[in-house]
Amino acid sequence: MAITVIGAGLAGCEAAYAAAQRGEAVTLWEMKPDCYTPAHHQPLFAELVCSNSLKASRLESAAGLLKEEMVRLGSLTVPVARACAVPAGGALAVDRDAFSSGVTERIRSHPLITVRQGEVTHLPEDGVVVVATGPLTSPALAEEIAALCGGGLSFYDAAAPIVTADSVDMTSAFRASRYDREESGEGDYINCPLNKEEYEAFREALVGAERAPLHAFDTPTDMKVYEGCMPIEVLATRGHDAMRFGPMKPVGLRDPHTGHRPWAVVQLRTENVAGTLYNLVGFQTNLKFAEQRRVFGMIPALRHAEFMRYGVMHRNTFLNAPALLDAAFRFKSRPTLFFAGQMTGVEGYMESAASGILAGINAVRQVRGQRMLVLPDDTMMGALAQHVSQPNDHYQPMGANFGILPPLETPIRDKKQRYAALARRALDSLEERMKQYEDHR
Repeated sequence: MAITVIGAGLAGCEAAYAAAQRGEAVTLWEMKPDCYTPAHHQPLFAELVCSNSLKASRLESAAGLLKEEMVRLGSLTVPVARACAVPAGGALAVDRDAFSSGVTERIRSHPLITVRQGEVTHLPEDGVVVVATGPLTSPALAEEIAALCGGGLSFYDAAAPIVTADSVDMTSAFRASRYDREESGEGDYINCPLNKEEYEAFREALVGAERAPLHAFDTPTDMKVYEGCMPIEVLATRGHDAMRFGPMKPVGLRDPHTGHRPWAVVQLRTENVAGTLYNLVGFQTNLKFAEQRRVFGMIPALRHAEFMRYGVMHRNTFLNAPALLDAAFRFKSRPTLFFAGQMTGVEGYMESAASGILAGINAVRQVRGQRMLVLPDDTMMGALAQHVSQPNDHYQPMGANFGILPPLETPIRDKKQRYAALARRALDSLEERMKQYEDHR
């Protein structure tokens, strides 16, 4: 029985790689470069369209634990990411072009993966199929999936602007990581401080700025914005200090120019290995390009900023997964069909990739007539799979966080120690489950 994977994003590449590494031939379909979504611009696989950060690396963080679990299950994307990392404090951020190139090379050179180019408009009837077409599935296939699923949900996802490093006014900015957590000898972030008056003027301009028109198939009144990708102008409307308690929080930072903590701060994170590009952390936006230049130019350190990419906003569709999928990411009413990635309701690059690993492993197990690999709910990957598959009348996307893991038998008050204990328990539990499924490797 053949295995077909549709979509060569992070989830699709992980699914194809997981199946091929376990000895099964895979056909991987990718519609680029014949067709592009509004958010994609390069023909490479695993293109990062929003942030270039894959979140924290520390094992005692939810994101770090997730990546470690992925590695133990044979991840493709985590090792590639680590090989092209750029300075980002305690986070794993990558040179996005190097990352996509690395994933593409590994996929195209794999002897058991055949890459087919072109748009898939219908779900294959034969064999085992993994659908990993991402947040902007092509219209024809999206229509067929919607009919199969009885409908879907949509929200909007947004990307932050990118500026050149040499256009940042360093007489107004300073380098530092929060709480002096510096991994590379100096602060990995460029911090752009604002005093109270500057912040209030900036917020007022942001709230009143003109937004780009949305796509014709939806209207602003229909818009559902996932909290993790909230456009900065939407956040600004939620209260006078909403941004100061969000992406512009000054906590853990001291401006060496004044000796004091800023009233608010915009952090810039390295976008590429060369350190020539920086993105505005947490500044996803749907403002018109001219408005972005005007309003973001009110930030003193960005008054002369050169924008290499303006922020954009695009549609994102995910399934009502709890009604449709099991914890193996298998479609309940069609056992030879799997879904993976952001369309299942896991939120984030690595979360999407992790779901692809499980879908790929279980696609192989479906071909071989073996029981599905379902991870324990005290692992991060298992907890995310449970979130996708458990009944939920108000289903929303979920990223890795320790709140979705069951509590420890013996409570630990200290948060750092508690997270470390949760991580140890998760890896022990994963190892035990892997021993039970030795043939999944």
